[in-house]
Amino acid sequence: MEDKKLVCKDCGAEFVFTVGEQEFFKEKGFDNEPVRCLDCRRKRKAERNNR
Repeated sequence: MEDKKLVCKDCGAEFVFTVGEQEFFKEKGFDNEPVRCLDCRRKRKAERNNR
């Protein structure tokens, strides 16, 4: 496995999906790669928590 460069679907920024993150996703049983960068994931989570 190696690091992957992905593009955030919200802001369009390129971010790295590291080997460690890939192993974590696999361990948790997640089939899909992340579609948002860390900043956008945090913003989205904060918006959900404020509702």
